[in-house]
Amino acid sequence: MTLLWSGLALGAVYALVAIGYNIVYISSKAFNFAHAQLMMLGTFVAYTGLVTLDLPVVVVVIMAMLVVTVVAGLEEVLAIRPVSDHRTLLVTTLGVSILLDGITQLIWGRDPLSVPFTGGNNVVEILGGRTYPAEIALLVVAVVLVVVLSRFTKMSRYGLALVGISEDEEAAKLKGINVRGFIFAAFLLSGAIAGLLGVFVGPKTFAVATLGTSLALKGFVALAIGGFGSLYGALIGGLSVGVIEAVATYQLGAQYSNLTVFMVLIVILMIRPAGLFGKVKERVV
Repeated sequence: MTLLWSGLALGAVYALVAIGYNIVYISSKAFNFAHAQLMMLGTFVAYTGLVTLDLPVVVVVIMAMLVVTVVAGLEEVLAIRPVSDHRTLLVTTLGVSILLDGITQLIWGRDPLSVPFTGGNNVVEILGGRTYPAEIALLVVAVVLVVVLSRFTKMSRYGLALVGISEDEEAAKLKGINVRGFIFAAFLLSGAIAGLLGVFVGPKTFAVATLGTSLALKGFVALAIGGFGSLYGALIGGLSVGVIEAVATYQLGAQYSNLTVFMVLIVILMIRPAGLFGKVKERVV
């Protein structure tokens, strides 16, 4: 159970990255490679607020959300809006991710920085396994976030508008929906959530300049397993990757963990090319 809790907590981090990918993908069919770096930036802002400035956690959460939201908005204006081809967006968002990696190294350095968790660091025992409050918080936040966002996309006018834009952008324009404004709002929302999550992810992963690169890859794998556009798929995919990685590390060694994850990914995609919860739609050509 200790191994399972550790894998689930790590998988929750991957799931949170995949959820961020899906927020932008659902609204614009674009893939934001820089989202993991936005979450990484949130961990550094959390460290600065909690350790360097010694601010209350509520103030730090607001500060992290504001900073990362502004950066996400700038990314949409400078790297997304001028590009019309979705394939080119992969290059521009990748460029933003590299830029954010360099900026964080210049400001905070390359050494890992420990982000404290306000809920305490004492080991707790649950169902015969040992874990930490920060890991429990990650699991809870991941589940709650998926439930809230799923209801938002299905029950609210704005959520339905985002889904409608993803389905048919031209039809959405004819219905009077401000497509560009909604896409911009989706980027701002993903940035705000990434900033908020930095406070929870930092205690598990530390704030380190290489965090974005490692999370981006595993978050993409989680998304591919769960299925593009599915929030619950992102959650299941992320948790699955974390558990597989933890078990493979324990049974085979750390050098085989990534290999095992990608082997499982290949098998799943061979059986279900759209992912576990992805949907394949037929189109008349």
